[in-house]
Amino acid sequence: MNRKDLISKVIKRKKALNLTIEQIANLTGLGYRTVARFFGGADVKLSTVEKITNILGLDFAGNEIISKEKLLEKRAKQKALYIVSLVQDTSSLEEQGLSNNRLKELLEFTKNQFLNENRKLLWAD
Repeated sequence: MNRKDLISKVIKRKKALNLTIEQIANLTGLGYRTVARFFGGADVKLSTVEKITNILGLDFAGNEIISKEKLLEKRAKQKALYIVSLVQDTSSLEEQGLSNNRLKELLEFTKNQFLNENRKLLWAD
């Protein structure tokens, strides 16, 4: 596989997930210019290619290792856990913590909100 084919696969996945270069940079911990150089076809470190493909659910050659749906589900769960933990921490401080069942319901509800109604926020920090 050549670089052009790899970049083509990565761009296709980036578009399918509706991600920006800035979001990929934030998610990978790479600099914006480094990610932009990769997408522009410039030489980058192999570790850069690995970080970008990994965050997109692709292997080093740009082949899918995690389906788009599973990747979105995983990200929605992560975001929901973060949001609900903020609520739970605040509630606990006020001695009004939620029961385990209620927490599970809230996690599922929040995850579904990210997947269905707030997909733009799914990849935001």
